[in-house]
Amino acid sequence: MSGVGRASVLLGAGTIVSRLTGFLRTVVLVSAIGATTEAGNAFAIANQLPNNIYAIIQAGLLTAVVVPQIVKAARHEDGGSAFVSKLLTLGTVVLLAVTAVAVVIAPLLVQLYAPRFPPDQQALATAFAYWCLPQILFYGLYALFGETLNARRVFGPFTWAPIVNNVVSITGFGVFIWLFGLTGSLEAWTPQKVAVLAGTATLGIVVQAAILFFFWRRTGLHIRPDFRWRGVGLRHIGRLAGWTFLMVIAGQLAGLVQSQILSEVSKEFPGVFVSQNAWLLFMLPYSIIAVSIGTPYFTQLSEHAAAGRHDEVKADIGRSVRTVGLFIVVATAALAAAAIPASRIFTNTTQEAVDAALVLVCFLAGLLPLSMLFIVQRTFYIYNETRVPFFFTLVQCALVVVTALLASWLLPTEYLAAGIALGQSFAGIVQMVLAVILLDRKLGGIGVASWWPSFGRYVIAAIPAGLAGWAVFLLLGGADGWTASDKFLGALGAAIIGIASVIVYVGVLAVLRAPELKPALALAQRFLPGRR
Repeated sequence: MSGVGRASVLLGAGTIVSRLTGFLRTVVLVSAIGATTEAGNAFAIANQLPNNIYAIIQAGLLTAVVVPQIVKAARHEDGGSAFVSKLLTLGTVVLLAVTAVAVVIAPLLVQLYAPRFPPDQQALATAFAYWCLPQILFYGLYALFGETLNARRVFGPFTWAPIVNNVVSITGFGVFIWLFGLTGSLEAWTPQKVAVLAGTATLGIVVQAAILFFFWRRTGLHIRPDFRWRGVGLRHIGRLAGWTFLMVIAGQLAGLVQSQILSEVSKEFPGVFVSQNAWLLFMLPYSIIAVSIGTPYFTQLSEHAAAGRHDEVKADIGRSVRTVGLFIVVATAALAAAAIPASRIFTNTTQEAVDAALVLVCFLAGLLPLSMLFIVQRTFYIYNETRVPFFFTLVQCALVVVTALLASWLLPTEYLAAGIALGQSFAGIVQMVLAVILLDRKLGGIGVASWWPSFGRYVIAAIPAGLAGWAVFLLLGGADGWTASDKFLGALGAAIIGIASVIVYVGVLAVLRAPELKPALALAQRFLPGRR
């Protein structure tokens, strides 16, 4: 199997375990604070604040700019050690400063993201935020060191480290339940409860970052603190990162509008916390498939582009898009069919699961476009092009804001989260189409026409696959059956429905003699125990 294939399997396996333990983490968290309670939404806002900063660091700066620069720096006489030393020193200083400022202005941040929370709910969210915001530093260190490991083709630790974070969080949240039980009402919270819950969340991120240091020797880099930040191209990185930084800021502003609108949802209906958990389910196939396959290709694309082998870059784009698409299409169909049991994992009642399932299905409309965008957008980055991604992302952000506002004006409160999710998907579709058109023009053609026969076969196979999964759900009792009666039974039911969908999908592709099926099955088999 190719190096890209082996790396994809390593990342995919780590992501599967990470996501499964992450699901268990969220199950325990929901059991501690509820899915639609005031305390649950308060914690969701507070714990999302450091994640928003991490999104800026990870997607906005490192993946877009730093990985290609580290690949280029590997050609230096010292293998890139001086460049990486300066980069990590600068990054750590910036992270410390940002973290300190964020903690100081915690009340303002909470008010900014949840202006429609009542005063007592804002006070609880602020108390959580004081404990959660130090995560910024450790998320950032995790991103800096993890992306450096990826750029040096040490792929595993960055993917597997979150598992340790999840184990720490599961343990801490379990202790919270043992000590205090379900605590959803605002009046029941004390400083001790806040410290145990939010402190656990931050401790997990600290451990996640620390784990990476044990694998640093594999990079072959010798780093030391270096405050002389001139002379290794940091000004060039700054110019590239400028557009990317603006792009991610635009995304965060769009997310801010969504958060502000969702903060008005009353506790009986899907709000911030339910929306976050639906997004977590949505991101499962994206992380396992798009990121696991796309990340090794991104490093390979960077190397081919740096060597001027542009035809190989185009071939890599086509292979990765078709491979990712085959898996993503069936994942969309299966997860849509299993939306209610899957949503039951993160809710405390069947009705909550039914309401949350609508939010999940609305997000799923954008799964394939987002997965394709992962590859297309990063191809711009390997050519040091960050201005064009900014503009097509700005269009997406504008559509996110417009659709969120329309949802707030036109939809009743109980459907607000679903309306915002559907608007997010629509914006993502438009963004993906623009990105593909612009990349095709930039590279003088990327063979887009050759993608459509493959995607046509995927869709033809996905329709009966999704219907088969839905039929299994109905045969198991539907929303009134056992698959929606309990968290763990929901997980089991979702797995059964998903397996049925996949079997039908593979069968139809086999009947259609899809040429993509054989290599895809070979890749999937690498995940089985005992396979290499």
